[in-house]
Amino acid sequence: MDNDLHYNIIKPGKNLSDFVDSFWFLHNRSGSNKETIGLPDGRIDLSLYKSATDPFRIVLLGVGTHYIPTVIPAGACMFVVSFKLLAVEYLFRETISDIVNYGKNLPPGFWGFSETDLERFDKFVEKTTKTIESLLPEEIDKRKQNLFELIYASKGSITVKELSEKVFWSSRQINRYFNQQFGISLKTYCSILRFRASLEHIAEGKLFPRENYFDQTHFIKEIKKFTGVVPKELLKNKNDRFILLSSLTSK
Repeated sequence: MDNDLHYNIIKPGKNLSDFVDSFWFLHNRSGSNKETIGLPDGRIDLSLYKSATDPFRIVLLGVGTHYIPTVIPAGACMFVVSFKLLAVEYLFRETISDIVNYGKNLPPGFWGFSETDLERFDKFVEKTTKTIESLLPEEIDKRKQNLFELIYASKGSITVKELSEKVFWSSRQINRYFNQQFGISLKTYCSILRFRASLEHIAEGKLFPRENYFDQTHFIKEIKKFTGVVPKELLKNKNDRFILLSSLTSK
């Protein structure tokens, strides 16, 4: 990633793995704004954020289904916990169907967060981990747990019919659950995860389908739908504008 954008990521402990994908931070250390393009990744982000011109705020971002041009202001700093979908029902205990491709400001003091929590990333991870551990449910619906385990293990390359048969839950009921809780269908979510998995191959220069796409044409069409460009152009990633891809190529 370019020298002005500082990025780091930490994976959660096993006890949080059903609910948390990762903890990460992004800091624009330059004196100028950075134009970027956000890409769908199948996660829900809880962010602590401030910049040289923006006051501290706590933001919850819903599931993204398409690319979104955005600007990271000069001096912007954000500490983020990216959640898996089970967190919606069991940690937040509310639907996020109304914030697909959008975010909402959470009330001051949400989960005990304040501006001082942006001072040290390691302390943010420690505090957030303890908070989430205190919210963990005693029981999880095994059918839902198995459903998400299969979805994530397949990286979205599994049909709704297959999932329905494996978890003994009708396709109609699963889609109702997804639309009510997350605002998207299961098929759409699987497409997002399959695209996200394809980014890892594109980051390695592999510009052909490896995640159960029908053919090269279908692969290119899907990549362009989620990024606005074809795979070859995406790989170039001029000015590191695709931050998610930059994070993969910098590993």
